[in-house]
Amino acid sequence: MLKIISWNVNGLRAVMNKDFTKTISRLNPDILLLQETKLQEDQRTDEMISLLDYQSFWSYSSIKKGYSGVSAFSKLKPDKVTTSFSMPEFDNEGRIIQLDYKDFILFNIYFPNGQMSDERLQYKLDFYEWFLAYANNLIDQGKSLIVTGDFNTAHNEIDLKNPGPNSKRSGFLRIERDVLDNMLDQGYVDTFRHFYPDKVKYSWWSYRFSARKNNAGWRIDYFFVTKDLIDKGVVKQAFIDNNVFGSDHCPVGLEIGF
Repeated sequence: MLKIISWNVNGLRAVMNKDFTKTISRLNPDILLLQETKLQEDQRTDEMISLLDYQSFWSYSSIKKGYSGVSAFSKLKPDKVTTSFSMPEFDNEGRIIQLDYKDFILFNIYFPNGQMSDERLQYKLDFYEWFLAYANNLIDQGKSLIVTGDFNTAHNEIDLKNPGPNSKRSGFLRIERDVLDNMLDQGYVDTFRHFYPDKVKYSWWSYRFSARKNNAGWRIDYFFVTKDLIDKGVVKQAFIDNNVFGSDHCPVGLEIGF
């Protein structure tokens, strides 16, 4: 059995001061995927690089410091790691790591936030479109995919506390939600909803208005898999761990077995 955990830490340096290493030791994932590390290569510490003896892999923003960034920590040696996709407009924000393993390809992605401006919303939609075309090409080659990370979009009304007031806000716009609908139509499976179709559980809360204390959150962190992994019985469990603090997001996870 493999346990994979994804967590937007909203700054790895900050969360390292909040018992991060102890938390990861307790969770004990085989593969740990982080988003929004907000690091440059020379800002990593030895403790980060060799966290609990995992192999680590990193992607950084090249456009500004303290922004975006993703990392992956794995007990299993991947066959291949990709952080550059020959798409400068998407590569330069350090948003994606692809890990190729024997039985599946794993993507760790920090999808863009579209709230800043119309231009950033379009960038987010363009990123979605590019990634799905890229991923679907791998599926056409017979690959099984696991796609995880911060999608920055709540899919349906069950996935956020206040859907009505947020319906005109990026993160719950119909045009963004349509992308997730499209993923399901193309054969991807939202693993948490597969196991818990009616469960209300969130993965992100604003730092304002005591949102986490009041559980006024959004579910915007996902594990999507290609349907073949469901059909083969590979996917054993999906979870959201609301008991882990240290960020405005909590970890989400997947357990698989081949």
